[in-house]
Amino acid sequence: MRSAKKYKGFVFLMKAKPLMLIVLCSIIMASIPGLIFIFERNRRLIMISFWERESLLHYDVIIIGSGIVGLQTAIQVKEKHPNYEVLILERGLLPSGASTRNAGFAATGSLSELVEDAKHTSETALIDLFSKRKAGIDFLRAQLGDAAIGYTPEGSHELLRAAEAEIIGHIDHYNQLLKEVSGGNSFVLADEQIETFGFSPGRFRHCIACTTEAALHTGKLIKSLLHLALKKGVEIKTGAEVSHIENLNGKNLVLVKDGFHDSISFEAPQVIVCTNAFSKRFFPEADIQPGRGQVLVTHPIEDLKVKGIFHFDQGYYYFRNVGNRVLFGGGRNLDFTTENTTEISLNQQIQDQLIHLLKTELLPGQDFEIDMQWSGIMAFGTTKMPIIKSLEGNIHGGFRLGGMGVALGSMVAVELAQRIE
Repeated sequence: MRSAKKYKGFVFLMKAKPLMLIVLCSIIMASIPGLIFIFERNRRLIMISFWERESLLHYDVIIIGSGIVGLQTAIQVKEKHPNYEVLILERGLLPSGASTRNAGFAATGSLSELVEDAKHTSETALIDLFSKRKAGIDFLRAQLGDAAIGYTPEGSHELLRAAEAEIIGHIDHYNQLLKEVSGGNSFVLADEQIETFGFSPGRFRHCIACTTEAALHTGKLIKSLLHLALKKGVEIKTGAEVSHIENLNGKNLVLVKDGFHDSISFEAPQVIVCTNAFSKRFFPEADIQPGRGQVLVTHPIEDLKVKGIFHFDQGYYYFRNVGNRVLFGGGRNLDFTTENTTEISLNQQIQDQLIHLLKTELLPGQDFEIDMQWSGIMAFGTTKMPIIKSLEGNIHGGFRLGGMGVALGSMVAVELAQRIE
């Protein structure tokens, strides 16, 4: 009987009609890749050594994202809890959002931006947000030093066209409103400076100097934060894409993909998400709208008159000198639909407009060539106040910096670190 059972399937196949054999063989062959995939996936899942399991996968705090907020949060956690083991996981070899792709503005907000925001935001909220931005810049300067971040306290200039002339009528009101935060006048009419910058005559009617803004060197800022984090004992793993966070029996399992492991599980009682526009995968209900920013930089330009940082059209365009180069970014308002994305790529329509504005308005009559073009991903929402949120299981998040990550990142990090038990 056992022998008959053993060969029962074989006998059935021998008696089957050719068409049935073909169907059966097709089903079996179709299932083999899936079986191989499952075997391979499981094989890769368990390929962890005893030493790795014992010493390299367990932390007190895991931070996702190595931009300004992620690095600063790790630093603040280590300052509060020096003995905690803190790990940063970054999906790319370099930060993947806007922290290393911005224009290097230490910005608090232009006058026209404040006037526009006041249409749907209370003055109390405006003062609070402006205060947080200024405090964040001051925090970075005190923490790292001006030289280490390339900070140049020249202020900024907002350029207004003739149709925006009514904006200057708000200078006195907002100077009074922000005096306690700024320690003086935040905005000063500076029309006489327009000619000195070499802009096309008549393109801009007014110039407003903002005394609380400045330029810094984005690369130096991130490198300084990175060095400080490492000095305090923070571990950083790059090329580690977090696919999932699962809370199990009071512990958070952070599943990560890399070039070798299909999935490797890190563990920590506390997890902090610092991925700004990419945070919706972990906080699906959060009010986050990604906004891509296009940027370019010229080759060095002889006798460049543009010195300092500038913005116009309510901050949708921004430019500055980097030595004898001009860095120019913005134009998201030309194509909101396309730029509402987390895909890092160029929008040729906007890049062409940036070049056109350089030729016709900002650098008229000057020869220049484009050296580099890139984009970065910011996060926006129905308000400009950052989101700081905690979920059940000690999963925290700080994101939606509204294009002001340089100024707001440190203050968000301080609040996140305070949530760590």
